[in-house]
Amino acid sequence: MVRAEDLKYYGLTLLSPMLLMAAVTYGAGQAILAWPTGEAAVSRALAAGRDPFWNAATDFGSSLSDTPYIVALTAVTAIVFRLWLHRWRESIFLVAAVWSQSLVFLATTEAVGRHRPPVQHLDPAPPTSSFPSGHVSAAVGFYCGVAVVLASRVRSTVARVAIWTPAVAAPLIVGFSRLYRGMHFLTDVMWGLLLGAGCVVMAAWAILRRPAAGKAPGSSRPAVRAGL
Repeated sequence: MVRAEDLKYYGLTLLSPMLLMAAVTYGAGQAILAWPTGEAAVSRALAAGRDPFWNAATDFGSSLSDTPYIVALTAVTAIVFRLWLHRWRESIFLVAAVWSQSLVFLATTEAVGRHRPPVQHLDPAPPTSSFPSGHVSAAVGFYCGVAVVLASRVRSTVARVAIWTPAVAAPLIVGFSRLYRGMHFLTDVMWGLLLGAGCVVMAAWAILRRPAAGKAPGSSRPAVRAGL
């Protein structure tokens, strides 16, 4: 049963930060539209240097964060975390990290309404606007969210570096691929990185740092409900 204190806690640690991120994202998008950024030159330069190898490589890079893949990977990984750790906390964290960025993105992208770069688009343009990059924010939410869970289970610095290197590389690869393929401006990608990172930090703070039920903060006694 959901308690009043739970609703208050998650309202303060999840809903309020999401509303703030949506407001800031909308404001940033409007500011970018109001002030010329000169980013079209970057898009044109990348488009002018396209070749078959990079066309294929960026097609793969962009697919790392295609919506059907992220949805499926999030669901499967959440189930794996539940079976592995015998509790729901890490699974809920990952779902919150991924879906919170999606909700903020959906709430702001149409309101901002930024057109895509004035170059040939190598992918079908979705009905959303160019700002922010949902592909990039989703990549950060999923890959970095998984890294947060895995890195918390190891002590070795080498192991943590091995976990975080691909987790950081994946969103950067997605971001470059979206730029190269003419689907986003540079600031779209940069804000996608910030939005995804903000959602991962928010979800980690709200869910992973919260004391388990039956365990007071700072207590070394095990939680009464170990499945949480």
